[in-house]
Amino acid sequence: MSAVRVFFRSPSAVIGAVIISILVLITIIGPFFIQSPFEQIVVNKLQGPSREHLLGTDDFGRDMLARMVVGARYSLSAGIVSVLFGLSGGMLVGAVSGYYGGYVDRMLMILCDILLSFPSILMAMGIIMIMEPGIYTPMVAVGISSIPTFSRLIRAQFMALRENSFIEAARSSGAGDLRLIFRHLLPNSLGPIIVESTLKIGSSIISAASLSFLGMGAQPPTPEWGTILSSARKYLWTGAHMAIIPGLAITITVIAVNLLGDALRDYLDPRTRGT
Repeated sequence: MSAVRVFFRSPSAVIGAVIISILVLITIIGPFFIQSPFEQIVVNKLQGPSREHLLGTDDFGRDMLARMVVGARYSLSAGIVSVLFGLSGGMLVGAVSGYYGGYVDRMLMILCDILLSFPSILMAMGIIMIMEPGIYTPMVAVGISSIPTFSRLIRAQFMALRENSFIEAARSSGAGDLRLIFRHLLPNSLGPIIVESTLKIGSSIISAASLSFLGMGAQPPTPEWGTILSSARKYLWTGAHMAIIPGLAITITVIAVNLLGDALRDYLDPRTRGT
């Protein structure tokens, strides 16, 4: 049985993969089949779902379906880009710390412990205050706040592997530090890294949406899900669909990513792969 078939024996893997595939497909082809998310028809404001507007309209008469489809690009990008940013920094710090150990390890881990002492959302807010609100600022801020988590994970993997016999054999054959790190240690650490990265996408989507909700991310009229949710605060009684729709979108997306991450964890864990 192929690895793909084994992986997709898990119902959670199938559900997560289907939902994420649909979301990705929507972000790619959806904008070609919808009206402009910025077109304002004030006389149509705060309308509920109808044949003309399947998800209703917002407080400016803009089509909610169009805004949600375009907003999916920003929200999914925020999750993926911030994880890639945090993983890149964490891989550098964790690899150096786990491979060399000693004084370098202690200093880097002290720095990570200091950063981990702050809630990630507060640290992201502090970073944005240094920069300025915008579409890409939350991605950078959330990515920086996740560097300590990835650093400690990769450090732990490297420290568990660096004394193994295959590393000693490669070192005795003349392999240098870079070859040992990128050819031997890092490939054998990919399982936990992939799982953590997948699960981190969901929390990064929430963090980026939270920052936009607080006015520290994408700014109106950008149709980012957190921004759409923020603009709905004034209309919870007269236009509840404005809050329900982006809230459900964020929830479903995060659940799908977490289901896929759980399935990856079970698949990559040799203790549960065969169960």
